[in-house]
Amino acid sequence: MASVPSVSYSITVRLEVPAGGRAVSQITHVVENAGGIVTALDVNTAAHTSLRIDVTIATRDTEHAESIVAAVGAIEGVRIHKVSDRTFLMHLGGKIEMRSKVPLRTRDELSMAYTPGVARVSLAIARNPEDVRRLTVKRNSVAVVTDGSAVLGLGNIGPEAALPVMEGKAALFKRFADIDAWPICLDTQDTDEIVRTVQIIAPAFGGINLEDISAPRCFEVEARLRELLDIPVFHDDQHGTAICVLAALTNALRVVGKDLAEVKIAMAGAGAAGSAILRLLLHAGARNVVVCDYHGAVHRGRDDLDDSLRWIADHTNAEGYAGDLRGAVKGADVFIGVSAPGILTGDDIAAMNDDAIVFALANPEPEVSPDAAREHAAVVATGRSDYPNQINNVLAFPGVFRGLLDAQADGVSQGMLLAAAQALAAVVTDDELGPNYIVPSVFHPDVTHAVAAAVREAAGGRPRTEA
Repeated sequence: MASVPSVSYSITVRLEVPAGGRAVSQITHVVENAGGIVTALDVNTAAHTSLRIDVTIATRDTEHAESIVAAVGAIEGVRIHKVSDRTFLMHLGGKIEMRSKVPLRTRDELSMAYTPGVARVSLAIARNPEDVRRLTVKRNSVAVVTDGSAVLGLGNIGPEAALPVMEGKAALFKRFADIDAWPICLDTQDTDEIVRTVQIIAPAFGGINLEDISAPRCFEVEARLRELLDIPVFHDDQHGTAICVLAALTNALRVVGKDLAEVKIAMAGAGAAGSAILRLLLHAGARNVVVCDYHGAVHRGRDDLDDSLRWIADHTNAEGYAGDLRGAVKGADVFIGVSAPGILTGDDIAAMNDDAIVFALANPEPEVSPDAAREHAAVVATGRSDYPNQINNVLAFPGVFRGLLDAQADGVSQGMLLAAAQALAAVVTDDELGPNYIVPSVFHPDVTHAVAAAVREAAGGRPRTEA
């Protein structure tokens, strides 16, 4: 799939151009001819003979940006002063900070916030440990924990390189759910060390969000921490994805008039996300699912099954299909991909049942071209922001944790995940629902509130204002 200009590769070029003549219009023309998009053009300073302007350009990638700058610089009379990468500028010095919620303007205020007054609060918590949620940041804090082993689509890039992603996750928690989240990037990929480290820092947090830890270690890390801790442990790559997929599928099935219990579902991907999606689909009532990994369909006759694949084999593929993904997709009503790019073609989608639903979620390049899929399927969703129906975990995790924290929950259940998915789906009204609108925008004002309320109720908690 040919990439398109994106704000992720947006640059701002400061130029000096003659005050008269056609230089400004030439710049726009040259950028567009080179495949870029001018998104802003601002005059920085003006003089009788020259103008200093800032031109913001969306490009495809770094090489494309460099070629556009070179083309602009070749225009007669144009002089380049500097080129700024807007994405890198946003990250300078990090994207999050800690702020005090209380004033510290006088000696009295200082003595209450810190010593000696704080000792009274510490002793109260020592006498009644439950008060820690009422009297400290714990009631509204989440640790975003990674080992850097499976960061986005970048792979095993380590804890330092993972930090900008975890900062971004923390910023999303604050923006969408007013939760204070802290990036915790661990310099170990040893399962025992990860579990022990999280266990001993847990007293400061109301929840743990595991992030970008590779499979199959992520399964063990999550399972062990859930046994050890009395706060919710949520692996967003698994459960956040599962919530969003189920919500989107619920609405896609509404569009085509089919029932979850009756449709045939073919899945590509049996890792962290695929396994969690499958479990939630089955919990919601799906009955006919075939899961494929890079060896083909998962079935009981395979001799390479680990514990996770064995569970999948025991709960899916009742007919024992042993072929490849293309065969599994043929005659299916739904395809869900969380695997690898370009593994299916438009012809494969054409072989699905009428009114097919295709969720090609590999990012940035999906399992099948969305344009090719849309020629044959009734509903198509991707993980990309440049197509309709983006499946984005930010639809789920802020509201889920808001509900968990408000309920002072000590864990996460499949019932809570199902409630979150149902609430997310219900944000899209009957009047709004259509093939190109099966999930709400991440900026929809009702998303976090609806998901949080559903999770809080499923957890047996009270509304936040009563907490």
